[in-house]
Amino acid sequence: MSPFTGSAARTSDWQHLRCEISDGVATVTLARPEKLNALTFGAYADLRDLLAELSRERSVRALVLAGEGRGFCSGGDVDEIIGATLAMDTAQLLDFNRMTGQVVRAVRECPFPVIAAVHGVAAGAGAVLALAADFRIADPSARFAFLFTRVGLSGGDMGAAYLLPRVVGLGHATRLLMLGEPVRAPEAERIGLISEMADEGAADETAQRLAHRLAEGPALAYAQTKALLTAELDMPLAASVELDASTQALLMNGEDYAEFHAAFTEKRPPKWRGR
Repeated sequence: MSPFTGSAARTSDWQHLRCEISDGVATVTLARPEKLNALTFGAYADLRDLLAELSRERSVRALVLAGEGRGFCSGGDVDEIIGATLAMDTAQLLDFNRMTGQVVRAVRECPFPVIAAVHGVAAGAGAVLALAADFRIADPSARFAFLFTRVGLSGGDMGAAYLLPRVVGLGHATRLLMLGEPVRAPEAERIGLISEMADEGAADETAQRLAHRLAEGPALAYAQTKALLTAELDMPLAASVELDASTQALLMNGEDYAEFHAAFTEKRPPKWRGR
């Protein structure tokens, strides 16, 4: 995602989510607790546009995506999305589905780590949002469900058929996307869908600790690691090794690399600047 500043001023008020920024950590909260944070057209658009703004600004060094209330996100709102899409023509439906995919691409392509703090349900699009994150911190109440086939659609929605096999393997991904059955926290941890299991009710707190740890680290090194992890998923080894070499050569000219050596020599912690 391009870091170049856009011509529009920063958005001061997001209508469909909450965004708070402190010490380099953005906390983005899906805030429709009465609907288990079901997504609307506006929520998708806000997530897409917010991630683009934060990527351009470069003031955020880590982001936590959380849900208010009893669960993380129950997916697309049955009335406001599923009901509305029944009245759309093919061109409108393609525009909508492309927008949801743009949200997932924004999560994968933003130049900072994204941490999903999951409690309760993460279903449908909510499960894919968590899947797209770099880290998934979940408490024992978490349950993931890729429900798309249960509403008569392909299980490969929003990039799920691309991402899920790369996280849990093809066998588990086939089962989860075909059957749409819920995966509770213990199994999700066993198959690698959860990065870290938090204590009961502590997913948000645990995610914040990780986010602040990342925000205090070498931001440029993290950004390039994330970019390489995404880019090299489909590359042959020779191309991957060459891309790694080019990336390291550039980073070795950076301030953070020199700062590590200075800090090591002076026996002090490095002061990372993300440059």
